[in-house]
Amino acid sequence: MFPVSPEKEKLLAAKLDSLGIHEKDLQELFVRSQGKGGQNVNKVSTCVYLKHLPTGIEVKCQKSRSQGLNRYYARVLLFEKIERLIKGRESEEKQRIEKIKRQKRKRSKRAKEKILAEKHLQSKKKAERSYSINNE
Repeated sequence: MFPVSPEKEKLLAAKLDSLGIHEKDLQELFVRSQGKGGQNVNKVSTCVYLKHLPTGIEVKCQKSRSQGLNRYYARVLLFEKIERLIKGRESEEKQRIEKIKRQKRKRSKRAKEKILAEKHLQSKKKAERSYSINNE
């Protein structure tokens, strides 16, 4: 179907099935691309426009000069967008929890030593400033 390896094609199909995205739910249009690509881009409609009808999510892809590759990339983009929409709420909560865990986690010995070394340098600078002011 797409000019990619059969493994990539099967992987994409499995991903789309996992989210319940079916080919019959997709509206696919081909539009003329713009930009780099020369005569091929100007003559052939290589840009792919995909719309997932149940969610209304739209994707436009003109990553490659070939229409077949753009069809593949458009489906990958659509999958990522829908996945972000579905799993986004879950991942936001997960990210918030992970951030709190990182903040509460104890520092490693090496990190503590590094911070202490910086503090010692700063204190030396301050001590030298006060010494030179008092002597003058």
